[in-house]
Amino acid sequence: MERAEKREVVSALHDVFAKTGVVVVAHYAGLSVAQMTKLRSDMRDAGGQVKVAKNKLVKLALDGTDAKGISDLMTGPTCLAYSDDPVSAPKVAVKFAKGNEKFVILGGAMGTTVLDAQAVNSLAELPSLDELRGKLIGLIQAPASKIARTVNEPGAQLARIFAAYGAKEAA
Repeated sequence: MERAEKREVVSALHDVFAKTGVVVVAHYAGLSVAQMTKLRSDMRDAGGQVKVAKNKLVKLALDGTDAKGISDLMTGPTCLAYSDDPVSAPKVAVKFAKGNEKFVILGGAMGTTVLDAQAVNSLAELPSLDELRGKLIGLIQAPASKIARTVNEPGAQLARIFAAYGAKEAA
């Protein structure tokens, strides 16, 4: 890799560390190409990405970012999984780690907070941003639908009473 390419990689990684919501660091030694492709595909579907880069370049990219605390994790064959949503990357990484014992989560970073493997697992258990939005919309719509039912109920009761009297007279 030439110097210009290295500068590009460091610049791109610096942007990743500065702008993403969460970064997960994991060892991937022993995974097949097919397994790594599956991880990348699953991460892309969840709105994240997986990147493999030289540890020295990653450490250079970490300088001056909030995530600089994870530079100690950059030993051995490491890969980075990141996403804007603070829950997506940990969810996919933890799910993949459960199915592949050679994929070992070391930790990560969320803003200035350095996460250990336990914290990444805890993040993975949280509901995603889309799930939270759905619950919030459901909570907001519930009172409106209850009000509509309450307002319409007296009219419906009257209609049932008139229908009962009509059926009684017809009989």
